[in-house]
Amino acid sequence: MLSLRAIEVERGGRRTIDRLDLDVHAGSVYALLGGNGAGKTTTLDVLLGFIAPTSGEARVGGFSPTRNAAQVRRQLAYLPENVALYPYLSGAENLQYFCTLAGIVVTGASARTLLEQAGLQTRAHGARVATYSKGMRQKVGLAIAHAKQAGAMLLDEPTSGLDPGAANDFAQRVRAAADGGMAVLMATHDLFNARQVADRIGIMREGRLVAEFDAHTVSHDALERAYLLHTRNATAETSP
Repeated sequence: MLSLRAIEVERGGRRTIDRLDLDVHAGSVYALLGGNGAGKTTTLDVLLGFIAPTSGEARVGGFSPTRNAAQVRRQLAYLPENVALYPYLSGAENLQYFCTLAGIVVTGASARTLLEQAGLQTRAHGARVATYSKGMRQKVGLAIAHAKQAGAMLLDEPTSGLDPGAANDFAQRVRAAADGGMAVLMATHDLFNARQVADRIGIMREGRLVAEFDAHTVSHDALERAYLLHTRNATAETSP
């Protein structure tokens, strides 16, 4: 569903992605770990069509994000670190509004069902988003992704700033989305939730994929050692 082949990105004379190969299949979650500046968000930007690769080929459901933007947008949902919603609209109203922009008709009853499936408490459906926690806003974003019937979802640091309970709940919702057939690529620093929700885990450093693991078999200690090895080395090499 998501495919990157020999992707290179050069910006400001610096190579930020270096011959990256990556696949995420329908029904699976791939967690992309790495320190700041490793290239995780740039990878997502290539799939979103925000950045055209210098070389290589990206595909979302078989379509190029740069040449077939409309087809890609129909298949793709994106949840950034902070989901941008209208604070004076309710969760249900935000869901209906963003779906209308995407050409999707969602009734009030359907909006409530989608929000319930995303884990948002019933009492919050009609409350203004200004009163929501970050975890509640993330669930509205997840409901929008379900409403679009997207085949793939990109997550950029989705559990950053969430307390452990909210992060665990959100991880379970993402896992359920994948079990329903969605392909999920998640950029994160959260090793614990990466192991909890993902099928495959990759570590990026300086735009390269330097290690991959089966999330079901790698131990937390082994993953942490590999993560610290690569991020510490990268920090040491870039320090003055």
